[in-house]
Amino acid sequence: MATRTPKTGKTTATASTPATPATPATPSTPSTPGTPRTPKVAKSAPRAPASRDMPAAAASVSPPAYGSRELSTGCKGPDVAELQTRLAGFRGTLPDGDFGGGSVLQVTTFQRDVMKMAAPTGVVDRATFLAIDTFADQYPIDFQLLRCPCGTCKGFGRQLFKGLYFDGQPKAEAFYRYEYPGIHRMLLWAARAVFFYVPKRQLTFNSGYRCSVDNANHQRNTTNHHGKAVDIDIVLAPGEDKKDDMVNCDAVRSMLGATANAQIGWLTPNRKSLEPSNIAPTWVHYDVRCYESKYLTDDAFCTSNAALNMRLPIT
Repeated sequence: MATRTPKTGKTTATASTPATPATPATPSTPSTPGTPRTPKVAKSAPRAPASRDMPAAAASVSPPAYGSRELSTGCKGPDVAELQTRLAGFRGTLPDGDFGGGSVLQVTTFQRDVMKMAAPTGVVDRATFLAIDTFADQYPIDFQLLRCPCGTCKGFGRQLFKGLYFDGQPKAEAFYRYEYPGIHRMLLWAARAVFFYVPKRQLTFNSGYRCSVDNANHQRNTTNHHGKAVDIDIVLAPGEDKKDDMVNCDAVRSMLGATANAQIGWLTPNRKSLEPSNIAPTWVHYDVRCYESKYLTDDAFCTSNAALNMRLPIT
């Protein structure tokens, strides 16, 4: 658990397979005089299978970049995974690159709640791509609030302890000692949705990155804040007290179950998680600790809005 700091009024809101050349024929052994020669028949090389989402002529080119094609049910690729990351706070599904029913729900939720579409389509057209970019601009992340306060690392760990776990513990993310290189992008996109869904309250990050040095300084044995978690505070309004704070945090946790498909606790794999109120009574701890390692690769972490947004042309 992170050491709490006094609440402030600072807010954070407020991206033709060329056919393989035929193998040259091996020169034949000279035939015995008088023996007829068998004519050679040229064999064409087999063609590489085309990708499901690309014509055969383009199967060997790089996959479509995010924003370069319309996305809908059945699409697959890294651009779909990027979409799933950016809409993590709108129901949310795995960033697995497969546009299925979960992705449709993400898109329709965003179109209904953010774009105010009366009849959401579930199809990501140019207008939807642009709306996602606008949403990012409306809710920038204050990375200064997320930097580790240890004074030893540069704010986001030193990428120590890769592949190492606490002694005597299972090889699970809860006990993984690695200092990831930043904060998980999907988590920060999901945090933006918290700011969107709680417009009448003043929100701020209370805890972000906490490297192994900072953990040792405060006698912590958790690695949640090695890039996998953020803590969000709801700033008290005039006249509110700790009891009100607890009620407010419970309300936000409940909301995140409905809007972001987040779970309280860490029972279900591959879902965003919230600390229960007995651990986090006056703040909202939000993490991606339950995700499989393939969704926690180094390139999924960032240290700036530019890396978080990964802004690309929308065509």
